[in-house]
Amino acid sequence: MMRFPREILATIALLVAGAAVAADNSLLIQLQPDGHYQVWHTEGATNLSEDEILTLAAGAQPEGGESLRVAAGTARAFQTEHGVVIEIAAAKADGKLLVDRDECGAIKTWHSDGTTKLTDDQVSDLVISALPGGGRRVSVGDNYAKAYVVPLGYAVVIWKPVVR
Repeated sequence: MMRFPREILATIALLVAGAAVAADNSLLIQLQPDGHYQVWHTEGATNLSEDEILTLAAGAQPEGGESLRVAAGTARAFQTEHGVVIEIAAAKADGKLLVDRDECGAIKTWHSDGTTKLTDDQVSDLVISALPGGGRRVSVGDNYAKAYVVPLGYAVVIWKPVVR
């Protein structure tokens, strides 16, 4: 008779623990030729439809593909060593998007400007700690972060610690 309530409590505990480690934010860090880092954000002010992204990416050239009119203004795609970068000329902020695909082939866009602001030292600490399976946990202000080596650079997951 007591088994049923224990299973419910165990399930609730697992759900709470899972929510506690859920990512609050993700970033992609890339080392640039000049030695500085480009930090890409999962969310930003500029949003293009998947059709617009695919059309631009298909025409990407190293010197820039054809300018196309999209919902956010005029855009061009550039084939770079780090992947396809879409530049939106009229964007006041978040004027570049990096096109990525997840392991299932779905389109993922990384934004050049977002809400998470890290210092150069924090970015360096994350890059140094990165490992393919995830590096050590790093404190970033009041949050924790973990960095992973990925094909496009370093993926970073940031979360708020659980207060017990």
